[in-house]
Amino acid sequence: MELLTPPELKRGTLRIIPLGGLGEIGRNMTVFELDEQIMIIDCGVLFPEETQPGVDLILPDFSYLEDKLDRIIGMVLTHGHEDHIGGVPFLLRHKKDIPILGSNLTLAFLEAKLKEHRMTPLSLTVKEGQVERLGPFELEFVAVNHSIPDSLAVIIRSSAGTVLATGDFKMDQLPLDGRLTDLRAFAKIGEEGLDLFMVDSTNADVPGFTPLERDIGPVIENVIAKTPGKVVVASFSSHVHRIQQVIDAAAANGRKVVFVGRSMVRNMTIAEDLGYLRVPAGQVVDLKKAGDIPDSKVVYMSTGSQGEPMAVLSRIARQDHQIEIGRGDTVLLASSLIPGNENAVYRVIDGLTKIGANVVHKGNAKVHVSGHAAAGELLYCYNILKPKNVLPIHGEFRHLRANADLAIKTGVPVERTLLAEDGAVIDMVDGLCSIVGRVSCDMLYVDGKTVGKISEDDLKDRRILSEEGFISIFVVVDKATGDIVEGPEIKARAYAEEDHVFDDILPQIRTALIAAAAQGTRDTHAFQQVIRRTIGTWVSRAHRRRPMIIPIVVYSSRPA
Repeated sequence: MELLTPPELKRGTLRIIPLGGLGEIGRNMTVFELDEQIMIIDCGVLFPEETQPGVDLILPDFSYLEDKLDRIIGMVLTHGHEDHIGGVPFLLRHKKDIPILGSNLTLAFLEAKLKEHRMTPLSLTVKEGQVERLGPFELEFVAVNHSIPDSLAVIIRSSAGTVLATGDFKMDQLPLDGRLTDLRAFAKIGEEGLDLFMVDSTNADVPGFTPLERDIGPVIENVIAKTPGKVVVASFSSHVHRIQQVIDAAAANGRKVVFVGRSMVRNMTIAEDLGYLRVPAGQVVDLKKAGDIPDSKVVYMSTGSQGEPMAVLSRIARQDHQIEIGRGDTVLLASSLIPGNENAVYRVIDGLTKIGANVVHKGNAKVHVSGHAAAGELLYCYNILKPKNVLPIHGEFRHLRANADLAIKTGVPVERTLLAEDGAVIDMVDGLCSIVGRVSCDMLYVDGKTVGKISEDDLKDRRILSEEGFISIFVVVDKATGDIVEGPEIKARAYAEEDHVFDDILPQIRTALIAAAAQGTRDTHAFQQVIRRTIGTWVSRAHRRRPMIIPIVVYSSRPA
């Protein structure tokens, strides 16, 4: 059922609007509005799929906020992954002085990113146990375990009720950094009474419990030990725990580590400076010096685990990088697949295999565990918290549905389990929540320096160009008589290698144009439509293709 425009917000009612992260893995952003004041949790990006050629990033839709910028009193960032902080520079273009609250590492990653955009944030570092106030919102921060250090959940107290937003989290009982998800804080808020639980859904359809991070270390060390040549490990540039395991495994096998990729070098420098990454003296060397080290003594730590075309690993697979891979070398993909990236990743794996590398990935070895709570962990949370209302967040619809089902099994009423999508408007009154409407919430595309000016029609044209090719037809006609003066001449790109394939259609185009002129046609647009119909029908029947067809008709006035 299509949701209606939401009613005017009444004083004392808390309005919650997810602008991203519901129905997709990425661009997480949620707006909280109370008494004409707005707080935001997270502002991330979504990475494009193959069906979105030319797009660099996809942002949350900021249109709801455009006429409310003066009401924004602050933004909370739960952790430093791109799908939670990557959109911040683009939001700050609209209002540069939004106060930003986040943990030490989260803000350090953000500030480095903003520096590239020539921005300086107005930020406040917070930590678990800390309580801050933003207007009508009291915020209490809770430690949660994730695949990046310093992650936080946030308890939001207001006159309308109490909300717990988890961010991304899991319940690793033996975390590498010793920082557990604070179930005591969860239990405390459960005893106080939790009105709304906004909970990570990414692994809600995975039974049981997420495996321990520390189980991955010995596997990585074994892969490195058995490789006679180079080792390349690809991971997210923010996965500090995984990179720590690679450093430790390399050191145990007498190998140096080389960080490759701008974001990898930047983030790991920050993590080491802040004490989140422990690097023995002399263990990490610069890429420029790596050529002097024997292949058996080096591990390259690179970006590109999701098959991104311009990332290091894809370039290595295309043999378009200074790191050359061949027989005796191993490439280890130490990350999970983000939905939508499967084809790109398998293409990279195939390319690396063709040039002789041994490729180790999650499909053939235990080299990665997820950073998100599985069904068993979520059930624990529901039983501890006993929330009145539940809003599954962060996931594709199947993940949201699975999370909602878990909530219902633990006793949350069906009508209080809110299955929502981006743009849904949820109102909380006296601790009870309901979906009351929907606001516009489209994809906001980033293409180079252009933001938001790319439409679905533009993407359709790009897909046609990339998949079906391009045909242009040039004709000169006499403006007075409609006679063909020159042409038709056909040029094609990404359609056929030889022009003679069009020999059969050229006479048909000429015949159609002559017939149109005989019926009195003189308008160039009408002639273009005749050409488009004629060649479109032919290519569909003869070649089962649907290329982009661009007819060009110009007038020529013959001398009297």
